[in-house]
Amino acid sequence: MTLVAHLTELRKRVGLSLLFIVLGTALAFWWYEHGLGEFIRAPYCGLPEDLRYNDADGDCGLLITDVFSGALIRLKISFIVGIVLSAPFWLFQLWRFITPGLKRNEKLYGVCFVAASSALFALGAALAYVSLAAGLRLLLGLAGDGVIVALTAQDYIGFVISLLLAFGVSFELPLIAVMLNLAGVLSYAALSSARRWIVFLTFVFAAFVTPTQDPFTMLVMAVPMVVLFEGAIQVARLVDKRRARRAAIESFHDVDDDEASPLEAAPSVLDDQATHSEPLHSPST
Repeated sequence: MTLVAHLTELRKRVGLSLLFIVLGTALAFWWYEHGLGEFIRAPYCGLPEDLRYNDADGDCGLLITDVFSGALIRLKISFIVGIVLSAPFWLFQLWRFITPGLKRNEKLYGVCFVAASSALFALGAALAYVSLAAGLRLLLGLAGDGVIVALTAQDYIGFVISLLLAFGVSFELPLIAVMLNLAGVLSYAALSSARRWIVFLTFVFAAFVTPTQDPFTMLVMAVPMVVLFEGAIQVARLVDKRRARRAAIESFHDVDDDEASPLEAAPSVLDDQATHSEPLHSPST
């Protein structure tokens, strides 16, 4: 394909991806009044009454401080949820664009990477949502008695989104270690020798990344990440063993990459014997 043909194909795929995102956003905008809003407010509204805002009827709610906040918050949530709902469709368009330039094994690695990264991101986001109520109870409870807690919708939605993204993206890091090992950049020996540093830096990373920065949320993020990193180390061990067996079978595996192969221009002993040996059947006289 020419450059113009590539650009035309890219424009087509981008246009279809944007169309799917718009449709997903419209669906999420309708879903907001049919369960999505309650799902987002559930961790906050599940707190004790002294830690949340209640109206005259005792119902839980979030505060709006200006005219446009309600519309902007709903559009923001609808757009983010629309991207998630339409992810299979726009990822498929991206895949259709890059697939013609990949080999068969590269296609397999790509499918596995997309599937694993999606599953890990969903796992991290789900774990963040489950731990959200406990984190809010701990943080808001530190305000003490005599303080009325009333969160605005902007603050709460921003906090929830940042927490979900922090957990989802953090759970991708062990997968990156596996991909670097498959590419031959990071070996099992290096990962195994750095195991203690990985555990230590994981806890430091969780302490800085978590929006709440409380010990509970840090542990909820760090402990699963340590388990995932240990799984990545074991995967690297299996990959390196398989790579070593394959290298042992191939010829000249002990020769360095910058060293010439030990090939001789002279014929081997077998060829020399075959050339000068007498024929098996002498011609009859």
